[in-house]
Amino acid sequence: MLRVGELLALASAVCYGISDFAGGMLSRRASFIAVALIGQIGGFLLALVVALATTSEPSCLADLGWGAVSGVGTGIGMMFLFRGLSRGAMSVVVPISAVGGVALPVLVGVALLGSRPTPLAWLGIALVLPALWLVSRTRDVVVGQVGADTIDALIASAGIALQYVALAQAGSQSGLWPVVAGRVAATATIALLALPVGAGLRLRLPVRHALLAAATGGSAALALVCYLLATHDQLMVIAVVLSSLYPVIPVLLGVSVLRESLSWRQAAGLVCAGSAIALIAAAG
Repeated sequence: MLRVGELLALASAVCYGISDFAGGMLSRRASFIAVALIGQIGGFLLALVVALATTSEPSCLADLGWGAVSGVGTGIGMMFLFRGLSRGAMSVVVPISAVGGVALPVLVGVALLGSRPTPLAWLGIALVLPALWLVSRTRDVVVGQVGADTIDALIASAGIALQYVALAQAGSQSGLWPVVAGRVAATATIALLALPVGAGLRLRLPVRHALLAAATGGSAALALVCYLLATHDQLMVIAVVLSSLYPVIPVLLGVSVLRESLSWRQAAGLVCAGSAIALIAAAG
């Protein structure tokens, strides 16, 4: 049976998956920089409201610092993820960023933070990596071909990993304020990264697109709220692995909403993801 922390991590995956689905589609119609930046502003507003409504003032500046470091990772991850998606290379960017985004935190958790999952949980973790790769692939990828989209994906994966590892270091005494600090840092990071490409000329969006971008960022912020709460009840390694199943959601939405066909790879990935969740639940 799934524990509270595991359910929160899965809720994080759902929120992130919805955010990626909407953000990926929007970034093909509008500036990916504007989508990422406005998304973080929307995420900040939502996180601020939730923090004010549910927690007192932060009691530890170090927790805010970890939240800010996590936000830097978010800014890097979203900037390069959306840039890759805007180039139409979803079959490259999503699987590489997803697998790297979960593998790096697991390595850090085990090697540096002393996380020790049970053998059954390890088996579930091992199934997550092929699940993410299979479910994210929409066409064949040329092995050994390293293009700009691959570089985008690798940078995005490093940013996503930093986001997860840093946020997990924030203690429960500061409530949800580390997520708020992270949204401020993420917004600043995206703004700084955008300067070299002259993003100041590309930030205008139609009102409808701007509202959608803000809602996308709000969903991502809610995902981090769920993830942070999950780390207070569960090992970071387990929380990261379950939260990182978010690529499953765009696939399911694509099939149910866009009437897309499900490839055999994606079907196999969904089976692996379900098996991984079952094994981790059994281990708990």
